[in-house]
Amino acid sequence: MRIQDMNWGQVEARVTQDDRCVLPIGSVEQHAYLSLATDMILAERISVEAAEPTGVPVFPCLPYGMASSFAAYPGTISLKLRTYLAVIEDMLDSLHRGGFRRILIVNGHGGNSPVNPLISEWLNAHPDASVKLHDWWRAPRTWAKVMETDPAASHASWMENFPWTRLDGAPVPSFSKDRIDFAAVARVDAQRKRERIAEGNYHGVFQRPDADMLAIWQVGVEETRHEIEHGWH
Repeated sequence: MRIQDMNWGQVEARVTQDDRCVLPIGSVEQHAYLSLATDMILAERISVEAAEPTGVPVFPCLPYGMASSFAAYPGTISLKLRTYLAVIEDMLDSLHRGGFRRILIVNGHGGNSPVNPLISEWLNAHPDASVKLHDWWRAPRTWAKVMETDPAASHASWMENFPWTRLDGAPVPSFSKDRIDFAAVARVDAQRKRERIAEGNYHGVFQRPDADMLAIWQVGVEETRHEIEHGWH
């Protein structure tokens, strides 16, 4: 259930019976020929679909994350580390104040991973709570399905090209891109990163058949639902 379909009284009543919630987090950044909002679209959609049978409320996706590597691409928005951690902490505090004690953070962007130490610190200050960070696309079963489908999978490649991240009027290339030099990209600033990454795909083809993508998506939904339903103690 999307939290926007509830009022505060309904939330107050619900948390007395079920104190779980889902908080998707994403990023607005370059994804080659796909939507700049790919990470937030996927994180929120998979959260909603996974939670739907459970009735667990899903908050709107936090759209902005840490994307400094892509700062030279127009449309990318990147929060500084200190800003991002402060935002996440404030959000966790708000959820806790509202009665939620089991919080699943569904992450759609690898650059957001530095929240792990913050979660550990926050839990020390809130021993009555449990927080899980679920990187949906690289969770074990989902990643295994990706690798089974095509091991040349990366940022802005086919593995993020779903019907709901594609753009009308933005056709994708039909070739397979060679793997970028990750070490060379890591040691330079955003402008030189852009020169070395080019359109944004790290490696692999830009698109695969929808049947492949929907099969991966189904695994991702099921794995995310398992996180909602299990492993809180």
